[in-house]
Amino acid sequence: MSSKTVFTITINPKIPSRLKRLEELANNLWYSWDRATRALFSRLDSSLWAAVGHNPKAFLKRADESILLRAAEDSTFLTIYDSILAAYDSYHYEPSRRDEINGLRPHDQIAYFCFEFGFHESLPIYSGGLGILAGDHCKAASDLHLPFVGVGLLYRQGYFSQTIDNQGNQQAIYTDSDFDDLPVAPALNDNGAEVCIDVTLPNRTVRVKIWVVKIGRVSLYLLDTDLPENSPQDRDITHKLYGGDKTMRIEQEIILGIGGVRALHVMGIKPTIWHINEGHAAFMIPERTRALILHEGLSFTDALEAVAASTIFTTHTAVPAGHDLFSEEMIRTYFEPFYHDLQITHETFMSLGHAANSPEFNMTALAIRGSRTHNGVSKIHGDVSGRICRDLWPQIEPEENPMRYITNGVHVPTFLAQEWADLFDRHLGYEWRNKMCDTAFWQRINDIPDHQFWSIRQSLKSQMLFGIRDRLTEQNTRNHGSEAHLDRLLKYTDPLNPNILTIGFARRFATYKRATLLFENLGWLRKIILDQEHPVLFIFAGKAHPADVPGQDLIRRISQIARTPEFEGRLLLVEGYDLRLARRLVAGVDVWLNNPIYPLEASGTSGIKAGINGSINLSVLDGWWGEGYDGHNGWAIKPGPENMEAVVRDQEESQALYEILQDQVIPLYYNRSKFGYSPEWVRMAKHSMVSLLPRFSAARMVEEYLKKFYLPASTQGERYAAHHYADARKIAAWKTRIRETWSGVHIRCTDLPCSRADFNDVLDFKVATQLNGLKPEDVIVELLICRQYKKTRFSNFSHYPFVFTGIIEHDEHLFELKLASELCGRQEYYIRIYPSHQLLAHPMEMGMMVWV
Repeated sequence: MSSKTVFTITINPKIPSRLKRLEELANNLWYSWDRATRALFSRLDSSLWAAVGHNPKAFLKRADESILLRAAEDSTFLTIYDSILAAYDSYHYEPSRRDEINGLRPHDQIAYFCFEFGFHESLPIYSGGLGILAGDHCKAASDLHLPFVGVGLLYRQGYFSQTIDNQGNQQAIYTDSDFDDLPVAPALNDNGAEVCIDVTLPNRTVRVKIWVVKIGRVSLYLLDTDLPENSPQDRDITHKLYGGDKTMRIEQEIILGIGGVRALHVMGIKPTIWHINEGHAAFMIPERTRALILHEGLSFTDALEAVAASTIFTTHTAVPAGHDLFSEEMIRTYFEPFYHDLQITHETFMSLGHAANSPEFNMTALAIRGSRTHNGVSKIHGDVSGRICRDLWPQIEPEENPMRYITNGVHVPTFLAQEWADLFDRHLGYEWRNKMCDTAFWQRINDIPDHQFWSIRQSLKSQMLFGIRDRLTEQNTRNHGSEAHLDRLLKYTDPLNPNILTIGFARRFATYKRATLLFENLGWLRKIILDQEHPVLFIFAGKAHPADVPGQDLIRRISQIARTPEFEGRLLLVEGYDLRLARRLVAGVDVWLNNPIYPLEASGTSGIKAGINGSINLSVLDGWWGEGYDGHNGWAIKPGPENMEAVVRDQEESQALYEILQDQVIPLYYNRSKFGYSPEWVRMAKHSMVSLLPRFSAARMVEEYLKKFYLPASTQGERYAAHHYADARKIAAWKTRIRETWSGVHIRCTDLPCSRADFNDVLDFKVATQLNGLKPEDVIVELLICRQYKKTRFSNFSHYPFVFTGIIEHDEHLFELKLASELCGRQEYYIRIYPSHQLLAHPMEMGMMVWV
């Protein structure tokens, strides 16, 4: 047969003028949380809509001209179209009262840097939780009218698509995106020209193009090196998300951190608040410091203080190994040209990323040293992060160091099923969208009639089961499975009779998430699953990183169990986990299962998405569930101690899982009334929604960032910058003096009260300090006192400052405290001294302390 040359040509339709604003809708990711907009495109051609992966922009490029012409004459379609445009315009152009509401000043601007962003499957530049969280943060910022921009990278090849073969082997399929099909556009300057910047890498300059994405009212700027003027090596820098070696990673992080700062500058955007979401973007710190040195004439230490004052750093990592590390030689290779502009030595630059017990450059350490507000993403994770990073504040107890927390939330309009939104409109009124954080308001869910609530739950479950059947059918066909085998697989996946208890587990297959904990005791699991009167269906989905062999082994193990005759059809492994499947699962399953190794789940948000849709959580008390569980809104597996042997821990926690399933979950679900559902189950599902929706929404999360971090960072940054950075210079000089003298600071008791006293007696404490040249106003001498318990956090202690009373012999400074005894019983107290200055962002910022 003779060879053939394949030629392609794309013919784009001409969109009728009556429908011209379809292009505007397709180019704003508002559609990612407005289902009516997505349904509008699907209404035009549902087959094409599915074929383009629910991508409105790609859809408009491929839609048949005749379909658009008919729609332009279809009165029903036009009515829906006009109502969507009215909602779109109302959302985008309603007058903003943000300055009155949120306290930001007119010139304030928030810049949010992240390595990945997940908004919708039509923009595949995300891999998992970090990206989805970043996307939800942007969406909530838009809802709240915040002056907010995001900065990231535009990957030609986002995270992989997944298939799973007959043996449970994951196949990773990478596809290059056509940027013309994505909801992105080149950033333009005032003259209408595309905007690019330059970033210097060893022995070369890389050209970087800036793209812009609209997410409701906010913009996301994405950086792209895949340009003809760059070498093939440099074009690949932004080619693949989480791909390549250490060289690729450091170059991506330089483009993001350094290039991101330059991109905002060339776009005329002047942030007053800088948010580093995970350490990948921390190279923004030396770049911003360099700019202040070159343009404002500051010293390196002065400039670093000015930069850090307005910077927030959020860590999402719960293990030390999760932080990015680069060798000293690599840092020298990439940053030696920076040293001249920064006016520092190589050793000083390395010290910015120094962490204990490692010669490598730690990006988390850099992010912390270049920021003054740092947080984990749940209460438990805040404590874990405080311990992981304790050596950055070496003399401070982890619970008192500056690491704080803001618990993650989810963007409710994105993940709340449309059926719930419609039901809320009828029973709660349209104002529910503006009551997202009002806990009292959401109690009204309890007033929704049980049968209507259950009807929505069953409808969502049916939709999910239809979707699962489609995916399993496609999976079976591709793997050359028989029709008979498919029938066995789908036996319990019946959308027309969705009365089987369905439990879902869907997330990244990482070993610490323990996807296979359910299989610790297969004999016990058989008794649970094979009960004919009370059947249970388990659905598993998720991806393992292509380089994570243990994670892929988990997939193979699940596949192996699922293929055994006794579990076939009752335990399903669904391939192709993505945002669309995730939305179906969190809305459709009855129970959401999560059993990570404590305390390695930084936050996790999939359970929140399930909970706000009336699914009930069954989870280890880790991450967000440690705060969310109230004893009545789901089930909790109490984790064993962190030092427990892994085998013993898994045995004990799997036993707890089986007991909860067998004794509580299954009996409750099947305790059905004459109406065909369990009233007790509905009561718990309602309470799950009531208790979780207002507390774990992205609206609450971003408002908390605003109040706790953004506003103080704006104030501190402006204060440091005033009068040509006078306060930045002042605090930098003070810190230098403290660091030079602190090793010579000592404290001793000269007079303590007796060990017994009566109530209201005045207790007299005196200490002498050797300040080594410091002044009394440079320090705080403090007493901490509390009733004696076995284990008490210092946050539970009462704090009383001493007063400087004079200088005694040997040049010691005397401090005294007179304290009325207001607590009865046995007390324990401590006395300490630490440096203090009114310009510090956190009282323990220096990480220095001496105890008596």
